[in-house]
Amino acid sequence: MPRLLVAGLSGGSGKTIVTLGILLLLRRAGLDVRAFKKGPDYIDPAWLAWASAHPARNLDAFLMGAEAARASFVRHGTCDGVNVIEGNRGLFDGFDAAGTYSSANLAETLDAPIVLVLDAAKMTRTAAALVLGCQKLDARASIQGVVLNKVNGQRHEQVLRDAIESVCSIPVIGSLPRLEANPLPERHLGLVPPDEHQTMDSVERNLLAWMENRVDLDALLTIARSAPALATCTEALPPIPDAHGLRIGYLRDSAFTFYYPENLEELERAGAELVPISALDATSLPTGLHALYIGGGFPETHARALSANTSFLESLRHACAAGHPVYAECGGLMLLARSLTWQGTRYPMANVFPIDVEAFATPQGHGYSELRVDALNPFFPQGAVLRGHEFHYSRIVSGSEFVTSACAVLRGNGCGAGRDGLVTQNVFAAYTHLHATATPQWASGILAAAREFALRAESHDALHSAHS
Repeated sequence: MPRLLVAGLSGGSGKTIVTLGILLLLRRAGLDVRAFKKGPDYIDPAWLAWASAHPARNLDAFLMGAEAARASFVRHGTCDGVNVIEGNRGLFDGFDAAGTYSSANLAETLDAPIVLVLDAAKMTRTAAALVLGCQKLDARASIQGVVLNKVNGQRHEQVLRDAIESVCSIPVIGSLPRLEANPLPERHLGLVPPDEHQTMDSVERNLLAWMENRVDLDALLTIARSAPALATCTEALPPIPDAHGLRIGYLRDSAFTFYYPENLEELERAGAELVPISALDATSLPTGLHALYIGGGFPETHARALSANTSFLESLRHACAAGHPVYAECGGLMLLARSLTWQGTRYPMANVFPIDVEAFATPQGHGYSELRVDALNPFFPQGAVLRGHEFHYSRIVSGSEFVTSACAVLRGNGCGAGRDGLVTQNVFAAYTHLHATATPQWASGILAAAREFALRAESHDALHSAHS
């Protein structure tokens, strides 16, 4: 499985845009490519999926364990093309001072050579010191090539190249000038998702023009193909309840885009029919649903349109009151609130929970999270420990004291006051995002709740028919 991991010295080094450019170059050369993202994230994988023309998978040893991350890579990677893994933050940045769960750790787990993206602005020989420091810090990190970013002309490039190659004995395989304008627009959570980008063709053209003749594709392929063989994954997927006949809706539009492919695939693997729904355009929930999944996204930037769709919000509120199982994460929690305030304007939402949420200019929760289920809820057994992540600029500003919660926060922020997982009827809403590979209880819990709801609905219909 030819592969390489693209890493940086810090966040903002340019590894995302370089990774996208590499994927586009490889595809244009006629190679089959697969993309992966180290760590929990939704937006970067959406861009990686666009550039690779395949779903991008997240690999995170904290969430799923090293063996499961390796098994997921083998299961979803390609043997005939190239697998490109984008790291996160700096190469050795992880869970703690030892760099546990870092990109370097993932590269070791996957036996993947590393290509280091280096922001070379306003430096020359110091660049060699930085690369050498990475080599010396952990010899297990197999750095096989360097891509220079923000290079200021040919002379600057030559000095950088000579210094790095002579001191570190690592080839410089790319040299990229500073982009005059970033083709990937950003906002408060990072990049704007490709779903909301109107000019994807121009993004591709600009990235390819930037990378053209500036990255040695042959050297890149040599590095990827130098990776040792990986054992074929023989691990069977965990058993899951039979869901044939169940219809599970999920909100999917530009306001709600944060879904791991594995989460939706697990529900489909069990036999459930997935029904995509737009909270922006639909006037109501479809009939015949047995459960609803509301992922994260950007309800704050779509707050006006969501609030104006009063018939859909009423339908959602009625479904929750009628006992439909509803699982909501982050943006989903915001939609189920009484109101959402964004940039000083308060927008009424579905009012399933009597809480008010406000979005701020700075993160209110960011990083890995860990919950212990300690109260009754529709989806998880009491005592279960859930490992996930959170990245939200909003928080509950009023009303949480009147709502039951199901989880104690062991790590992270959650809904505040050490709690997460708000519960009412068959509704569960949390700021924590879960990954189905890391948390098998997630899919089985949703499917079990959907099956129970379907059986109750059938019994009700049968009783109503008998009375008639």
